[in-house]
Amino acid sequence: MHLFAHFSRFCAEIGGFMSKNIAIFASGNGTNAENIIRYFQNSELVNVELVLANKETAFVLERARSLNVPFAYMGKAEWTEGTAVLSLLEGRKIDFIVLAGFLARVPDCILHAYPNKIINIHPSLLPKFGGKGMYGDRVHEAVVAAGEAETGITIHYLNERFDEGEIVVQYKCPVLPQDTAADVAKKVHALEYEYYPKVIDRLLTDLH
Repeated sequence: MHLFAHFSRFCAEIGGFMSKNIAIFASGNGTNAENIIRYFQNSELVNVELVLANKETAFVLERARSLNVPFAYMGKAEWTEGTAVLSLLEGRKIDFIVLAGFLARVPDCILHAYPNKIINIHPSLLPKFGGKGMYGDRVHEAVVAAGEAETGITIHYLNERFDEGEIVVQYKCPVLPQDTAADVAKKVHALEYEYYPKVIDRLLTDLH
């Protein structure tokens, strides 16, 4: 495990509410992660306390570094076994976990430790175009190939099966006959950037 913490934010009781610490799990470039971090940057009730990646070269770690958010990388063996990841989360006093382009399976021990406190975003209207191996451009290409008239995003709780957790909310966008997979991706990314932080905010408010 490699842990790089530039500073630690302390929980503060504001207006009778204890602030919530969230961890973001990500595997790649980290645009959604950065968007979430920036959304909560000035919040007194939500701290992005940790960005955790399963790839040492994931650019999301550099984004976290530049935004002064503690970050860590854990390898395949640690993710498979799970207890080291859970220990890190508990040590950082994480209350809620957000998946943002995270492509590994979350260990059962973490699912059990955070029931209904882990959410994921999927770039389609589940149950369509979900399941293992369906992510990113693969989804958008499948949507276009199927001649879908609409697509969108699904924000859902995590369970033991890929993309089958309870749906929190869905947002839609049209797919035009001339749209390419790249066109669809732009529309879906716009929905992700607009709504994912807001839904996280709402869910955390409900936890208080």
